[in-house]
Amino acid sequence: MKIHEYQAKAVLAKYGVPVPRGEVAFTPEEVHDIAKRLGGSISVVKAQIHAGGRGKAGGVKLARSGGEAETIARELLGRTLVTYQTGPAGQKVFRLLVEEGLQIDQELYLGLVLDRSSQRIVLMVSKEGGVEIEKVAEEHPEKLHKVFINPAVGLQPFEAQKLGFALGLSGDSLKKGVKMMLALYNAFIATDASILEVNPLIVTKSGDLLALDAKMNFDDNALFRHPDIRELRDVAEEDPLEVEASKFSLNYIRLDGTIGCMVNGAGLAMATMDIIKLSGGEPANFLDVGGGANAEQIKNAFRILMMDKNVKAVLINIFGGILRCDVLAAGVIAAVKELGVPVPIVIRMKGTNVEEGKKMLAESGLNFATADTMGEAADKVVALAGGRK
Repeated sequence: MKIHEYQAKAVLAKYGVPVPRGEVAFTPEEVHDIAKRLGGSISVVKAQIHAGGRGKAGGVKLARSGGEAETIARELLGRTLVTYQTGPAGQKVFRLLVEEGLQIDQELYLGLVLDRSSQRIVLMVSKEGGVEIEKVAEEHPEKLHKVFINPAVGLQPFEAQKLGFALGLSGDSLKKGVKMMLALYNAFIATDASILEVNPLIVTKSGDLLALDAKMNFDDNALFRHPDIRELRDVAEEDPLEVEASKFSLNYIRLDGTIGCMVNGAGLAMATMDIIKLSGGEPANFLDVGGGANAEQIKNAFRILMMDKNVKAVLINIFGGILRCDVLAAGVIAAVKELGVPVPIVIRMKGTNVEEGKKMLAESGLNFATADTMGEAADKVVALAGGRK
């Protein structure tokens, strides 16, 4: 789950991470009032969307008065912001963060993420803050410094100090940097975060360190432990079909292709998408209905697949273990009869009660195509969807 910058800063502040003074606003009038309340000669008005690259897209602007801040707000609110992370469709701006202006001496980068190869959390820093860190990692990997944190003891002060030296910090700024890194690690662990990124982490003219920007994502499977964080979810920033799928405990991610996929098991779902591409097609989604899916979930899965108008054909690929093949067949038949699925459906089943399931499909009177292997199923569904791309 993603949250907005202003929400991430509020979370980090609870763990002692210094952040600029600021407030969220939903109307131009609120922006005007907040800018005046913050005082100072400059305030910053920042569009709040779940994507990076806002500055380059015109979503971050400086204001020298409350009136100017209000004018900027009228330009930004309701605008569709297109960045390198949103794709061409962009994301509409519904809220703004208004912050105090700061005297910036340095812009640095800091990030925490789970490194799956080492099975440890890695803390990364770079002097190249305020830019796309992916480019830095690709073009100048020597400028990215890392510590792989032992989960048994957590981030140690000497490790944070080592990264502080790599950033060129010294004196009080180094002490503040070490303290900040330890606080960020504690926030990451305590909230079950999956990503925590501060870009830029700034050093002010007075030597203070603050998180000028903040991005946090959280492990969906741990949200039951954090009802306060779960309340921060903004479904307006998410794909409507993915939001709908989450209501029925369906693991669904929308893609750009034309072949709808319904599979049980994440590994099999990934393999199914791969073999569709090998056969010349493009998957329209990742959809794992889970090992224990019932007829009602299958019906809801079908309904969500059909809400995507790009879907030209559906491939159902099920290994009948916990989810028996006859239960799947019953659910598919009921869903098609009730929803009137208007596209061709290819079904490949293996496992428990497979012969009974196939018999039910054959006797349903509905026009299903069946296959015995994944390759055969992929070839059939690609052809029914309009052939190789």
